[in-house]
Amino acid sequence: MSLPLDPRARRLLRTLIAQHIRDGEPVGSRTLAKQSGLDVSPATIRNIMADLEEIGLLSAPHTSAGRIPTAQGYRVFVDSLLQMQPLSDPEIDRLRINMPTGAGTQSLLANASELLSAMSQFVGVVTVPQRAAFAFKHIDFVPLDGSRVLVILVFTDNEVQNRIIQTRRAYSPSELEQSANYLNAHFAGRPLADIRAVLLRELRDTRSEMERVLSAAVEISEQTLGGPGSGFASNDDMLLAGQTRLMGLNGLSDMDRLRELFEAFSRKREILALLERCTHAPGVRVFIGEESGLAPLEACTVITAPYASQGKVLGVLGVIGPTRMAYERVIPMVQATADLLGAALAPDSSA
Repeated sequence: MSLPLDPRARRLLRTLIAQHIRDGEPVGSRTLAKQSGLDVSPATIRNIMADLEEIGLLSAPHTSAGRIPTAQGYRVFVDSLLQMQPLSDPEIDRLRINMPTGAGTQSLLANASELLSAMSQFVGVVTVPQRAAFAFKHIDFVPLDGSRVLVILVFTDNEVQNRIIQTRRAYSPSELEQSANYLNAHFAGRPLADIRAVLLRELRDTRSEMERVLSAAVEISEQTLGGPGSGFASNDDMLLAGQTRLMGLNGLSDMDRLRELFEAFSRKREILALLERCTHAPGVRVFIGEESGLAPLEACTVITAPYASQGKVLGVLGVIGPTRMAYERVIPMVQATADLLGAALAPDSSA
């Protein structure tokens, strides 16, 4: 949002919002006169505040003569008045120590959400990558009773997942072993999503003894790696940490509003959809109040950034808190966490 504010109005707006973020109280003209450093009369300051209120950047609570910023006011502040405070070396070290390269993916994601919550004192959130985004390292098929097969899949991030599938016919141990050997020899190091299409193409082009092996591999991979909802899914789509930190915060103390917010956290669906909108948007995005499009988050700000490994976006992380938050600290915190999480998820070159 861009509004034609003169330098005095911009300075007063920045001063008022910074003061309100610090103490949570409406800011009066007398306080602004002291804090802004402008050599103008209190009457002039009151006139400027009235103008800022008229264009929707400030509001006046009924119980006070002071003003507080609106969501629009915060938007102007974030877009054009904010002076970022990069994370300190100890904060960067804390992130690196708790997100070491080569740690298990689930552990790294859980640590990232906990760190975001602990460092911001709000809610930390991380979307969980789909397993199809990861390359696999090794696959094994173990015959069970009838036509059931246990699939054991090791990914390049060292996560191991198991799944029992039902095939159209029973396969012998030797058929399953040949199929696994074929997949390991030809597809190790490739994302799961690529495998089925390549197998089908090879099967069409093959008229040999390999057709039997390929047919088995196609069916098993179809059951294991097929369309949406099939295959190796994550245990959860999104990890949340620190929801209770929002209880009692200024602006979120209304019990009905808080109940709606916690119900949204419990459902996850709407928040996950919001985060997924940010997957292909580079850098940090900030949704203030109604900008999220979610009624339970109308008193909140959501700050997000995608995290990527080897140039491939894997998910989105961020912070959910009240609109009154230290944007100059939280925005760099979200970006740094995304960068370090992506680096920690890089495949182990020694594996």
